[in-house]
Amino acid sequence: MTEPNMLGFVGVGVMGEKMCRNMAIKAGKPVLAFDQSKESLQRLFEHGVESANSLADVMARTDMVFLSLPGEPQVRAVVLGKGGLLENAKPGQIIVDCSTCPVALAQEIAEAAKAKGVFFLDAPVSRGTKAAENGTLNFMVGGDQASFDAAKPYIETMGVDIILCGGPGAGQTVKLMNNMIVVQTVRAIAEALKVAQESGAVDGKVLFETLTTGSADSFVLRNHGLNSMLPGTHPAKTFPVKYIKKDLGYALELAESCGVVMTGAETTMDLLNKAEAMEFGDRYYTIIIDALEKRG
Repeated sequence: MTEPNMLGFVGVGVMGEKMCRNMAIKAGKPVLAFDQSKESLQRLFEHGVESANSLADVMARTDMVFLSLPGEPQVRAVVLGKGGLLENAKPGQIIVDCSTCPVALAQEIAEAAKAKGVFFLDAPVSRGTKAAENGTLNFMVGGDQASFDAAKPYIETMGVDIILCGGPGAGQTVKLMNNMIVVQTVRAIAEALKVAQESGAVDGKVLFETLTTGSADSFVLRNHGLNSMLPGTHPAKTFPVKYIKKDLGYALELAESCGVVMTGAETTMDLLNKAEAMEFGDRYYTIIIDALEKRG
């Protein structure tokens, strides 16, 4: 595969703007971005990112396009819809989707792309907005080795742990299982803190700090617990309940398609639904501690 002359980026929201900026600074290639948000594009212009007029413009001028979109409806419309990327694609182009989407959609896009001589990688990310800012995201990638090798130098401008997990859909599978495990761990930590608070036997901060020294220690405990769940630490703007609900929903859909019952995940979804009903949908999802019930 030839080295791209220009990189495209579609979707410069909360995560995408930071990712696109890092790419523009580090890739050594011009970057062309497209989004509905003029404010984000203006900020990126200060880092040398040019704004595209349309998705057709992106495909006409770039060789490799990265996506960072909210979910399935947006990815489906941008890639497969009328006037979308594949409708305007040329053989040999590479599309790298960094959004979190259903596995079936990734596989559908990969087949549609193959029919046009286009290469597709599903490459969802983890670690959140701070890692996006710092360029230390984790990328879980599905696709072919040659496309992965061609895209990896540019993915490295945004992340540090970049793993080819298998064929089309493998990246999304790993990401969905990652988020399924994380949100269930958040629930367990929330329950532990709630018990500590209601019992009055131990301070919550002491509980968490002590747990970090034992076998219950984890990335989730340190980042979601200590930094985001104790009183006064809930971030105002980061990964909200409605977003983790979307990801967990995709994970449950995948499990159902495989004939697997994920009882723990289903119970956690019930708690997220309760949190959303309490108008916590736009709050960082560690707010689920406030949705835990007490026995009557």
